[in-house]
Amino acid sequence: MAISWYRQTHWRILIALGLGLVYGVIATLSGWGTFTTNWIAPFGTIFLRLLLLIAVPLVLVSLITGVASLADLQKLSRIGGKTIGIYIGTTLVALVIGLSVVNLIRPGESIPDGLRERLQATYQGDVADREQAAAQAAARGPLQPLVDMVPDNFVGSASSNRNMLNMVFVAFLVGTALILIPKEKAKPLLDLCESVNEVIIKIVELVIRFAPIGVFALIADTVTGVAGDSPGELAQLLGALGLYCLCVLLGMTIHMLVTYPALLKLRTPLKLRHFFPGIVPAQLVAFSTSSSAATLPVTMKNAEQNLGVSEEVASFVLPLGATINMDGTALYQAVAAVFIAQTLGIALDLQAQLTIVFMALLASIGTAAVPSAGVVMLVIILEAIGVPIAGIALILGVDRFLDMCRTAANVTGDATVAAVVAASENQLFPTATNGLAEAEDLPGGPGHP
Repeated sequence: MAISWYRQTHWRILIALGLGLVYGVIATLSGWGTFTTNWIAPFGTIFLRLLLLIAVPLVLVSLITGVASLADLQKLSRIGGKTIGIYIGTTLVALVIGLSVVNLIRPGESIPDGLRERLQATYQGDVADREQAAAQAAARGPLQPLVDMVPDNFVGSASSNRNMLNMVFVAFLVGTALILIPKEKAKPLLDLCESVNEVIIKIVELVIRFAPIGVFALIADTVTGVAGDSPGELAQLLGALGLYCLCVLLGMTIHMLVTYPALLKLRTPLKLRHFFPGIVPAQLVAFSTSSSAATLPVTMKNAEQNLGVSEEVASFVLPLGATINMDGTALYQAVAAVFIAQTLGIALDLQAQLTIVFMALLASIGTAAVPSAGVVMLVIILEAIGVPIAGIALILGVDRFLDMCRTAANVTGDATVAAVVAASENQLFPTATNGLAEAEDLPGGPGHP
């Protein structure tokens, strides 16, 4: 038993992540970038595709069963209201933290002029692509996001993970209809959804066996992709942008170690020393894939098995969170917008920073749960506050790493809110046997009559 720790999924993933970092550095020093791209990276792509493969059906069937299992529209309204309210609240807190940190540290004033010009030239092509995507988004009317949420073709919407809000709408519509029709009529479809859900969960278990290999490949490819075959270039770039990265990471750390623990301590019986180990596998998969949607199957499994969140709450709150709850992304967008403005010597008054809060909040809700989608929404925020879009080139070099970190923060927030909502509905069942709560904190224990 003393040596069986390595069989636990999160330890194997963590070891693979460390080995991937070591390999990435060695590959950079040895000039193995092409070899890594051709022979290592494809295994990471396969792992990511396997996770994305089941994301849409998982969201669809889990939300349908989750909504339908709420039994009546009053219960749906109550749990839905709590979930969305807490998600919006934590995102606003994340934005305030991010703006506070970046205004105190002021990282944009540390970028040398020569490096600023070189970065803008290097990533000008990427900036043009982001500008085009942002221009299309900005040209839409104020209610266009509401229109986009309603699909005109179910099959077409289900064909892309970027249309996750469409799937959420369809699932809510079908789940609500199942509540309203006679139970005997609803039972066949519910049984089918539950059966599909069980199949997907089993697929998740099979895919997770491949996780260490996939994580190793993704991390190795990320390191060599940023550095190329020039470690000196990587060191110079990270040195110049280190303060910006520090601001983003510091803000996320404060949010994850203050905001979420405060919610858990005040609203649930879960012990913090058990909550975070319970979601480590989901955090590691989120970090390596940079996709909340791809991580959703693992998040649901961890929340139910490790934290004791009921299947009813988990199947409702977590798919919704993977779609609209982007605390890490919102915080990053606030820090990045102010950083770019500072770098370009543009002063942002209180009104401009309030605009960042409003736009980042809306962007976090509408951002697709796929890698680097937050960068496109950042372009729209920069437009709203009058900062040149070309400034986004300053941060693209380190965005991949920060994308990994903010996805881990997003997933942590999803799990936190699921635990809080479950506790409020008396559907949080931590047990002494799984080590996630002390005896006095269990229902029926001294602290909970």
